[in-house]
Amino acid sequence: MRKHERFSAILDRISHDGSIDVEQLVADFGVSPATARRDLDELAAQQLVSRTRGGAVGGSVSYGLPVRYRTARQSDQKRRIADRAAQMIEAGTVVGFNGGTTTTEVARSLASRADIAEGEAGALTSLTVVTNALNIASDLAVRPQLRVVVIGGVIRPQSFELVGHFARPVIDAMTIDLLFLGVDAVSAEYGAATRHDDEGEINQAMASRARRVVVVADGSKLGKRAFCTICPPSGIDVLLTDDGADPAAVRDFERAGVEVIQA
Repeated sequence: MRKHERFSAILDRISHDGSIDVEQLVADFGVSPATARRDLDELAAQQLVSRTRGGAVGGSVSYGLPVRYRTARQSDQKRRIADRAAQMIEAGTVVGFNGGTTTTEVARSLASRADIAEGEAGALTSLTVVTNALNIASDLAVRPQLRVVVIGGVIRPQSFELVGHFARPVIDAMTIDLLFLGVDAVSAEYGAATRHDDEGEINQAMASRARRVVVVADGSKLGKRAFCTICPPSGIDVLLTDDGADPAAVRDFERAGVEVIQA
């Protein structure tokens, strides 16, 4: 198990049980006591946990699991979704990404396309990317063929997204042709949603400026609700999910007039 996957599992365990000790890490992950202690020390240094004698407990600050530790979840499904999404992008368009693990994978798949990575003539040289996610902007900025526009705002450390009222004037001044929208939940009844209202506000604004909205979500998020609505079902043009999604949930979206693509 790679370190970031181990960190994700440790944080999940602490979130569920409230604490973990070195002996549990050794038994569960097959690491040495020294490695277990280093893992906990590193997570404590990032203020994700608080160290105790022989283990760790949840940090004193309550926040969501940072995006870099969530990338291991549903990774195969996310990669398939991302590869399919990247093929939807055409030259001469303005493409938007909000933050999240799935949209991050889409951006990486875009960056790895042969006509981008190898600098082939034509294809996507006139592509503009708009995002409020600093990690996505960083991933794409190294591709000189792409024009990357970063929406302003205040950094939300948990997701690397820029949020707040400073972002609104920039969003209101642009039009996005194709928006890839990552969500915490999406249902045929309530639409796309996120757990965090500050993210939700910016995501709503981006969706309102998009000609086409593609929700990218693995099957575990279908049929679920979350605190802040981003857009109703009528505001979703395409739902791009994995081929293991619940067939009943897929049919619900299709009945609501949403095109469903399964990767």
